Amino acid sequence: MNTKTITVPNISCGHCTNTIEMEIGELSGVKSVNANETTKQVIIDWETPATWEEIDETLHEIGFPPQQLIQL
Repeated sequence: MNTKTITVPNISCGHCTNTIEMEIGELSGVKSVNANETTKQVIIDWETPATWEEIDETLHEIGFPPQQLIQL
């Protein structure tokens, strides 16, 4: 099982967290999605056939892209 915690700056209310949890939770292989309005963090657990690329693409499509890390 894979787990990733991401920051999503566009989260501003409970509707945002519900949308993220519903849309990502519907992807085949996603086991759990927990979005937090206060911290703007989302914890996602998944396994095959889901991929991080598919999850990331879906987050972009629904208007909640994760914050990109800048590597120096």
